Amino acid sequence: MTGRIAFQGELGAYSHQACQQARPDFEVVPCQTFEDVVEMTRSGEVELGMLAVENSTYGRVADVHSLLPKAGLHIVDEAFVRVHVNLLGVPGAKVEDVREAHGHVVILPQCAGFLKSHGIKGKVSSDNARAAREVAEAGDKSKAALASELAASIYGLDVLARHIEDHKNNTTRFLVMSREADLSRRAEQMITTFTFRVRNIPAALYKALGGFATNGINMTKLESYMVGGSFMATEFYADIEGHPDDPNVALALEELDYFTTHVNILGVYPSDRLRG
Repeated sequence: MTGRIAFQGELGAYSHQACQQARPDFEVVPCQTFEDVVEMTRSGEVELGMLAVENSTYGRVADVHSLLPKAGLHIVDEAFVRVHVNLLGVPGAKVEDVREAHGHVVILPQCAGFLKSHGIKGKVSSDNARAAREVAEAGDKSKAALASELAASIYGLDVLARHIEDHKNNTTRFLVMSREADLSRRAEQMITTFTFRVRNIPAALYKALGGFATNGINMTKLESYMVGGSFMATEFYADIEGHPDDPNVALALEELDYFTTHVNILGVYPSDRLRG
């Protein structure tokens, strides 16, 4: 083991799978909340934290984007994980035995078609892996969990139906967080993530973003967040392709700085091979 990496959820969660994929030689540390992941990473109890930020079917993971700017951490990698949802039951159970399927509120809509066609009622659980553990503990053939095959192997459950997600490209994006920034790495495709707040002048956002267009930089994400509960203060979160040391990126960030009150670079990291 070269270090420890924290994730939100129980052993067998998709975040656990992301840790295995991105840092296979790290010891995994399950946490109850995203805030716990951030705090363990910030305090030095673990070297890295794994945070889910968005899903291709469900959309943005609530609270994480607003948590990132104030976390005091740096993004050092991204990991795209194909989310294969499986119906897990106690040994000997069959799909026709199942009346309830337990899973996180995010996972239930991702397999709504399968559940409806089999007359199975979805039940919300705080975590998919926890649902698998509780189904195993209950030993009831009428109850199943919606979780990963990793969870099935950990909790001794049978996979009653594989890959039941409605959308076959179902993918979750995770970010690997560290206390230290690393701007030295280079890959063929780099991603830079930052937040900014525009000046209170007409067309400030239009002008702030103009430098990315004129310098040929692809902005892959732009989201806005209310600041401090005020309708007059808005912060923006953005991902762009490129490295701050690239001449065109440097020029765009210089122009951005002119029209903003602050810019905070959250991370510079290689693009995941599954991006796009």
